[in-house]
Amino acid sequence: MIMQRTVLSAIALAAAALVGSAIAAPINYKTPDETAAFRPGPNLEVVQGNCAACHSSDYIATQPPMKDKKAFWQAEVTKMIKVYGAPIAEGDVGKIVDYLAATY
Repeated sequence: MIMQRTVLSAIALAAAALVGSAIAAPINYKTPDETAAFRPGPNLEVVQGNCAACHSSDYIATQPPMKDKKAFWQAEVTKMIKVYGAPIAEGDVGKIVDYLAATY
């Protein structure tokens, strides 16, 4: 009886491993080429190096119009760092905010 349970357990584990590996097989696909571009502006290279790692420039361009652009973009960059974990160096924050406020 114990041997039967051991054999059945081994068979069940083997079957689960086979099913799991079939489900976990990689899927190959090609994403479309990026067509959006950041607008020319001050510190463009800093913005491309920090922001484009996570999203396209289209995300920035779709933000609503605002009265105090600098405060809005400061809050957005802070959110990207604190909420989403964007690895933006402290020295780049002001440059990114200045670019966004001047350009969008």
